[in-house]
Amino acid sequence: MAVDVETVRATALAFPGASERDHHGFPSFRLGNAVFATLPPTGALNVMLDEGAARRAVHDEPDACTELHWGKRLVGVGVRLDAANEELVEQLLSQAFERVRAKRRR
Repeated sequence: MAVDVETVRATALAFPGASERDHHGFPSFRLGNAVFATLPPTGALNVMLDEGAARRAVHDEPDACTELHWGKRLVGVGVRLDAANEELVEQLLSQAFERVRAKRRR
């Protein structure tokens, strides 16, 4: 059980309209200008989710997911790639992508 960076990249870029761009020196995955995930050099994948989805992921997958905060605000999850499986990564990236896509439709 582990997911490599190339699998993350392929999964994130498979979403329609998704692109990869630099984000402070490391890759980010976006729809338009909206970031739905980043790959910092920490061995984790940061996935931008709403508060409820982030809390569920941490509850359901405590070995792989930790809360990701921006200041005091819960903005997603950090996913330990060495503790995650491809299904979890795909599920979380899909949720984050759909969240960004829904916001663009408003």
